Amino acid sequence: MATTVAIIGAGPGGLVTARWLAAQGFEPHLFEQAAALGGQWSGLDGTSGVWPGLYTNTSRILTAFSDLPHDGDQTFLAAGDIRRYLIRYADTFGLVDRIRLSTKVSRLSRGARGWTVETDSGAESFDRVVVASGRFQTPAVPTVHGMDSFAGPEGVTSTFHYRGADRYRGKRVLVGGCAVSALEIAAELAQGGAEAVVVTQRRQRYVLPKFAAGVPSDHRIFTRYGALADERLPRSAVDRQLRDIVTDAGGSPEQYGAPRPDPSLFAAGVTLSQDYLPLVAEGRIGIRPWLTSVSGRDVTFGDGSTAAFDGIVFGTGFALDLPFLGDEIRATVDLDTVHLDADRYTFHPDLPGLAFVGMWDQSGGYFVPLELQARWIAYTWGGVIPPPDPVAQRASIDAYRERRGLPQKTRMNLAVLTFARAAGCEPDLDTWPDLQRALLFGPLAPNCFRLEGPDALPGAAAAFARDAAAFGAITSNALTTREQEHWELLRAADG
Repeated sequence: MATTVAIIGAGPGGLVTARWLAAQGFEPHLFEQAAALGGQWSGLDGTSGVWPGLYTNTSRILTAFSDLPHDGDQTFLAAGDIRRYLIRYADTFGLVDRIRLSTKVSRLSRGARGWTVETDSGAESFDRVVVASGRFQTPAVPTVHGMDSFAGPEGVTSTFHYRGADRYRGKRVLVGGCAVSALEIAAELAQGGAEAVVVTQRRQRYVLPKFAAGVPSDHRIFTRYGALADERLPRSAVDRQLRDIVTDAGGSPEQYGAPRPDPSLFAAGVTLSQDYLPLVAEGRIGIRPWLTSVSGRDVTFGDGSTAAFDGIVFGTGFALDLPFLGDEIRATVDLDTVHLDADRYTFHPDLPGLAFVGMWDQSGGYFVPLELQARWIAYTWGGVIPPPDPVAQRASIDAYRERRGLPQKTRMNLAVLTFARAAGCEPDLDTWPDLQRALLFGPLAPNCFRLEGPDALPGAAAAFARDAAAFGAITSNALTTREQEHWELLRAADG
């Protein structure tokens, strides 16, 4: 009899985990609270923060799984394209009949046989459970003095509940935050007929355009070299290299009339947005320091200035919220609104048979690391690779706990390399001499993790070469001058 696995959530993380668990002979059952699969990409108001006009800020190649490419050659995809892709993925791998839609999990706890999942339909037992419900469904709206008094006709909301610019046409709108949703929505409002758009921010981030010199920026910044540099080079050197990539691609914010960011990209942060800085330069988006108080329609900022607004939209991140976890699980992982203790965001040695998917906060696309995390879980539970050592797991959790209180956002390339190594499918550079440059400085395309290890594919090398050369950035194995300098730094660090 097949081992049963309850998967909580039928978004990208839940779907790709179900696909790989089924391939290992498990029997996955997906529970989805919404009326459609896709998680955030369903676009359903109340359970999704994806608005109708959203386009991905990650490229087509890095917003896909390794065994199902997107149709067509459009570089950045509309939200509806991603939703249809996930439906096609579920259909391709026989997952549709495994999904229970409109079924909200109210409690997860240990049972007499494995794990107990409770819904409105009752309680069921499963051998194992994967929590893949996502971490981007509970907006973290900041506390501001007098916010309850705001009297603008469009009220106060978050980017999670934003559904388009039409309601703000002819209105004065304040957008709080400088993460991707805040900047993209500010740009959409400015182009959609708002009378005035002002962004209030605690600090000025660097802003990386989605496209630079004809190449998607995620192909340049989220590379394997970047992850290796983080491991082996001084933090200051990595900081400088990343800042150079960002400013070479799109300049520095002060060149557009925005405030000058901190010289350290790590201190300032970086956000992907194609149109935001040009709209600042045109005067169609204003920038103010962080708001300090609200009175009626008037908002006062940190520099003492005051302005009246019709609506406020906050794009200030999300709280980690897993309300269905039973008390024992919650205490074991020491869950709060930011943290969840687990070895590499996945397993806890005191909770065998339970795994978490997609619970880390990162910049960059999630599809590639989600698939690698799913493969790690499936290979571990399926016996393809040895189980993690409990002592090493506890050391990993202790190291994570020491970082509590520090910024938690990681970069896509670090998550990718972490899970690829865990799953045993990180490609060896020496094995692929004709692909060395692409594997180091090219995109972290999903098919490069099908080159070797479990589930290697014969055609992966040719597919990866095509993806790496898709935009003309990697067309030969000859390193550019900058790449050569970076590679020599890395080799010198290795001794």
